[in-house]
Amino acid sequence: MYTGIVLGTETILSVQEHEGHHRIAVANTQGFFDDAFLGASIAIDGTCLTVCNIDPNKAQVSFDIAAQTLQLTTLAQLKVGAEVNVERSFKMGMENGGHSLYGHIEGTCQVIELSRLGETLHLKLKIPAEKMKYFFLKGFIGLHGCSLTVNQVNQQESYIAVDLIPETLRLTNFKALQLGDQLNFEIDQTTRTLVDTIEGIYQNKLNIPA
Repeated sequence: MYTGIVLGTETILSVQEHEGHHRIAVANTQGFFDDAFLGASIAIDGTCLTVCNIDPNKAQVSFDIAAQTLQLTTLAQLKVGAEVNVERSFKMGMENGGHSLYGHIEGTCQVIELSRLGETLHLKLKIPAEKMKYFFLKGFIGLHGCSLTVNQVNQQESYIAVDLIPETLRLTNFKALQLGDQLNFEIDQTTRTLVDTIEGIYQNKLNIPA
């Protein structure tokens, strides 16, 4: 489990394409992976990945990305030199300053509007229409691993809006965002459960013979 509080960014050192998966190596210049171990779960751009190799000097760690994950996320487009958001999994006793995330990416959304107000950044994001039912005003979204509050919802045009503060921009790869970029998004699993359950109950009632 994660909280959506990204530690910072690291650099992609290599991308190896294999049949059925990619393997990426991520630098460890900031010590985020100093206590990582084989099999550990770490979020890379919001996607929960498993550590599959650790450099003897801990200068880098490697992750395998399965075919389905490549299809659902932006990780298939990673190139050497790209900056990725990093979050370690939540440990008991830690402060949870964000929201509960699982690193299970729903898909990608597109930046359709990007505007600055002082040092803050306002993003309007196009969400797949069938996923819009899971978003509501002042709810939250996991965006490239960051837990962000939803400040606007437009069901008719299938978009939401979020605002990024200077500290979030400093710590993440959002500082390099451009119009049209794709971002990994995760929905709140509690919201999904409630919406799907109520939807199912409603559908069942409609199907009951009079």
